[in-house]
Amino acid sequence: MTEPRNLIITGFMGTGKTSVAERVAAGIGRPFVDMDERIVERAGRTIPEIFSQFGEGTFRQIERGLCEELGAREGLVIATGGGCLVDERNRELLMRSGWVVCLDCEAENIVERLRGDQGRPMLWGDSPESRVRDLLAQRYAAYSQIPHHLDTTKRTIEQVSEAVIGLFAAQPEAWPVQTPTGRYNVHLIPGGLAFLGDLLKAQRISSDPVVVSDENVWPLYGATVIESLEILGYRPASVVLPAGERHKTLETVRLLYDRLIEAGLDRGGAVIALGGGVVADTAGFAASTYLRGVRLVQVPTSLLGMIDASVGGKVAVDHPRGKNLIGAFVEPLLVLLDTDTLDTLPEIERQAGLAEIIKAGVIADPDLFAMLEGGAPRPEMREIIGRALQVKIDVVEEDPYEQGRRAVLNLGHTFAHAYEVLEGYGLHHGLAVSIGMVKAALLAEARGLCSPETRARIVAALRAHGLPVDAPEHDPEMVYEAMHADKKRRGNRLRYILPRAIGDVVIDGDVPDDQVIEVLRRETP
Repeated sequence: MTEPRNLIITGFMGTGKTSVAERVAAGIGRPFVDMDERIVERAGRTIPEIFSQFGEGTFRQIERGLCEELGAREGLVIATGGGCLVDERNRELLMRSGWVVCLDCEAENIVERLRGDQGRPMLWGDSPESRVRDLLAQRYAAYSQIPHHLDTTKRTIEQVSEAVIGLFAAQPEAWPVQTPTGRYNVHLIPGGLAFLGDLLKAQRISSDPVVVSDENVWPLYGATVIESLEILGYRPASVVLPAGERHKTLETVRLLYDRLIEAGLDRGGAVIALGGGVVADTAGFAASTYLRGVRLVQVPTSLLGMIDASVGGKVAVDHPRGKNLIGAFVEPLLVLLDTDTLDTLPEIERQAGLAEIIKAGVIADPDLFAMLEGGAPRPEMREIIGRALQVKIDVVEEDPYEQGRRAVLNLGHTFAHAYEVLEGYGLHHGLAVSIGMVKAALLAEARGLCSPETRARIVAALRAHGLPVDAPEHDPEMVYEAMHADKKRRGNRLRYILPRAIGDVVIDGDVPDDQVIEVLRRETP
């Protein structure tokens, strides 16, 4: 707990900010600052007196000056006033200075906690209950700009304090993703499954959610997820699917519809996809079409799922004629990456994820590629996940519906999907992408787009992490025919994503058939 940045606790009145912040400060051995108390000291008047004699504007001016002062310091635990971070400038000042957590609470509980409190000038009037609800509604947009939330409705002060300390120790991160219709956050929180319920409450999920997982992941993490939801008052249902790509089909989706209906899922709830890329795709497609669309929460537990399937709003199931041919664009409500789940990841899953991370480096991050080149020393998983995520987020924000640049994310996929189909989906997607990147590099070299050195670096990086670089044995003509089921084609022409250099790829839609087939025949140097 040596992180020098400030810890700022904010939220609506009555959520327990001051009590929690004081306990947290004592628990982690830091100075405690109560902003309202400091304002009273400097003004020489109580907050109700400041409001009545000078007006709210004067109070907010003093508050702004204090934010500027505290934002320049470090190592503090700060409790803000309820309206302090509603102001965008104050929010920016304090969020730059440290880690901010917003405490939430149900309106009726806030009213009960504040009943009889005469020191709350914002509640003056005949109907405190209505005033609380109105103020919560007014401030929701500002509070939602703060990525980290804890709900205090059903927790004691001690429980909230422990949760804040746990979150602060985990140093959670959040990446905002802008979409054509709004935005969502990708949260990275070691141990974050325990806080899933808080994230749902902060996003106003009002009805009971349904957790969709598979038979491999559910025994490991199902109980933790259910507990985190029940603590917040939800009564979640669960659906456990058979594991594996071969079950990513419309028949599985049909069965999933039945379970969602039985659970009584309505539009106030959400589908929570807990698992790898297959669960993310299958549950996501079901969520996008059930009741013409219910909210989707992605909780990937595999490395591949964290940096690929969970971000970008694409969900799909396979067809015997091709991979991911039946799907939709649907933006998640939020994404939660709990990196602790990687501790139980089988080696093949870790390798599959590394293939996608190497791919991100080839596409747009030479430094990320260099971190993985040679295979050792192994960089911090958290850092490479963050860098790979940023590559995908940047591309997806520029082209959310895959009309142009987003196609670069499919580096290696045109080859990979064909091999997956021919292998009856027995070849892991991430391993197929590794093979597909090699073929793409060979094709780029054959077309004079990249140097032999660039091709060799890509192959060597994959080999260094134990990833396959040699394709399964199939007739090149059959592979080429299977490639034409690729959904990224334009008419009868396939589009290839080809590397020109590390960090620079091009979309090539004018590749002669015989040149592709010759590359399919070639062995990897």
